Parts: sequence; C-alpha cells; structure tokens
Amino acid sequence: MLKLVKWSGQFMDEQQTIPTMTFGTFKRSAIAEEISARLLSLIQERRLRPGDKLPPERELAAMMQVSRPSLREALRALSIMNVIEIRQGSGAYVTSLEPSLLVEHLDFVFSLDTSTFLELAEARKIIEVGIVALAAERITDEQIAELEACVAKAAESVDDYQAFLEADLKLHEVITEAAQNPILSRVMASISKLSLASRARTTSIPGIREETVEDHRAIVAALKARDPEAARQAMFRHLEKVGRGLEETASSEESETRKYP
Repeated sequence: MLKLVKWSGQFMDEQQTIPTMTFGTFKRSAIAEEISARLLSLIQERRLRPGDKLPPERELAAMMQVSRPSLREALRALSIMNVIEIRQGSGAYVTSLEPSLLVEHLDFVFSLDTSTFLELAEARKIIEVGIVALAAERITDEQIAELEACVAKAAESVDDYQAFLEADLKLHEVITEAAQNPILSRVMASISKLSLASRARTTSIPGIREETVEDHRAIVAALKARDPEAARQAMFRHLEKVGRGLEETASSEESETRKYP
C-alpha cells in the first residue's frame, strides 16, 4: 500500500519526487546566502508554509544542485532566525513563523547599530501621532474602557517587566484599532514587533515605567475627550521621551565601549 505524505497542503505518495522547479537550481558554487534567500522567497510566496517538512538534505541538495555543506550552512542560518526548525533524526521543518519567534534576536541585530533603534523611534513618532489623532475621532466607549484597563494594569505592574510590556503593547494596539484604518494596522503590526527590542531597553531605565504610565493616562484622557489635537500632543510627548531614552542608552553604551576597547 502506498503511504501518503502531505506537502504544502497536497497529498502525494511517498515515492513521488517534489518538482525540482519548486526550489530552483544553482551552480555548485552557490553560497549559503543564495540558498537561504531562495528558501525565504518560497516562504514569502506561500509555496512553503508553516509546519511544512523540507525534503531530506541529500534530496534537497540534489534538487537545488548545490553542495550539501552549503545547504547545511543555509539551513543553520535559517534555524538561527527561527524560520527553519531542525529536528534531530526527523529533518528540517518550516516553523510556525510566529512574529514573536522571528523577532527573538532583533535586540542583538539592533545592538550592532544603535542608530536603528533611533530610526525606529523616529518612525513611531511620525506614524503613531497621526494614528492617535484618527483614533480620537473614531474611538468607541468599549475601546476607551480597554485603554483604561491597560493603564491600570501597567500601573500595578511597574515592577513586573513582562506584565508591564503586555499592557503597553495592548494599549498601542487598541489605539491603532480605534483608528479604523487597515493599512495603518498592518504598518503598526510590523513596527510593534520590531519595537519589542527597543522597549526592552527603554523600560530598564530607572523611573521610565512610572513616567510611561502617566504619559498613557494623558493619551487616554485626550482620547476620552475625543480631542484629536490633545491626543496628538500627548502621544508626541510620550514618544519624544522614548527617543531621548534610547539616545541616552546609546550614549552610555558607546562610553562603555570606549572604556573597554
């Protein structure tokens, strides 16, 4: 009896070969970066999906016409990025691709160039100030209640980083939802995941969590008053503090680097 296996939502018999064109081919001298880029492209095109198992290493190398060491290096790189999971004795699988997995190493990536944090803060200041003004015009009473609950939770959690972070992220998420603009929601979903690394830095600054709670109270009060300009100003002041905190952190790290070359 033929055993059926699932590949990207389709069933095929176990002896069937996955088409070479699925993965593309390379010259034998292809470097691991090219192989990684090709696999990432297949994931972006949804031709490889979360949970899919890749063909065995020997077969995949033959399909792509690359050396096994180069393929192995590419898979290791994707594994570090949490895009591929290598299971001992089972093979390589596409991970769940959950955003929280994919941003796990961003703090390290950003730490190689602290200006990236500052650029992110700058982007937030431009986008979120506009979002909160829209939200002031469109927010519902239920969403205001949610925001007030977020502020209350953050105030109770200034000594609990994880709980404080959850309340912070939820508040900004509800404000974005209140703006009722799907495009802005997509943009903010990406920025929110990226900002996890920068938030880890700013929330470690003494007194910053208490200041953030007060900033959030001012933002929520302006939203409750349905005052776009007051909401805009409150959000701008809050994000200005975030930017200054990141600048101070970057300066401090630079001083430490000079001290211990």
